[in-house]
Amino acid sequence: MAMQATDIENLIRESFPQAKITITDLAGDGNHWAAEVIDASFKGLNRVQQQRAVYASLKGKMDGAHGELHALALTTKAPE
Repeated sequence: MAMQATDIENLIRESFPQAKITITDLAGDGNHWAAEVIDASFKGLNRVQQQRAVYASLKGKMDGAHGELHALALTTKAPE
C-alpha cells in the first residue's frame, strides 16, 4: 500500500519537529517520493549521517520489498 505525503512528513517530523520538510510525489503515483529536510540538528554532520538519521525516522517503512514506502529521493541540509 502506498504512503501519503502527510504520512511521510509526520514520521520525519516526529524526529525533527523544527525541520522544514518538503515532500514531492515524483511520478504522481504515490510510490516515488522526494523529501527535502532542512534541520539545525544536521549542522556538523556529513550528508550520509544526515540521511541515515532521516531514514531511521521512517521506522522501517522502506525496509525490503514489502515496505510501504517504495522509493524516496532524499535531500538533507542544515539551515544557512
